[in-house]
Amino acid sequence: MTESTHPLSIAMILAASVCGATGSFLYKTGAKTATGSLASYLANPRLLAGVACYIAVMVLFVAAFRKGGALTVLYPVYATTFIFAAAISLFAFGTPIRPVNLAGMTLLVSGIYLMGKTS
Repeated sequence: MTESTHPLSIAMILAASVCGATGSFLYKTGAKTATGSLASYLANPRLLAGVACYIAVMVLFVAAFRKGGALTVLYPVYATTFIFAAAISLFAFGTPIRPVNLAGMTLLVSGIYLMGKTS
């Protein structure tokens, strides 16, 4: 029997993906100001915001699965984190997105689509 996936579940996983990419950005920028001491990690606003993002990811995952959806549909959608991270890196650091990166993103989205079709 095929489990249906609620559209709101997909939206929550996409929101989790954005939170995950944002959390990575905050970890990277927070790491630049940390001195290596435990206190510099625990009192670092960017690192703490990154932790909050990852807590939000887990909350959104639980809410999405509770709403209804196949793991084989929802988890691949979370892979869009890589696309959001590339966009954040482009705007924040000027990291170019090259044609090979766009090809990878296209394959990623195609795979997500195909995973959703088989479930």
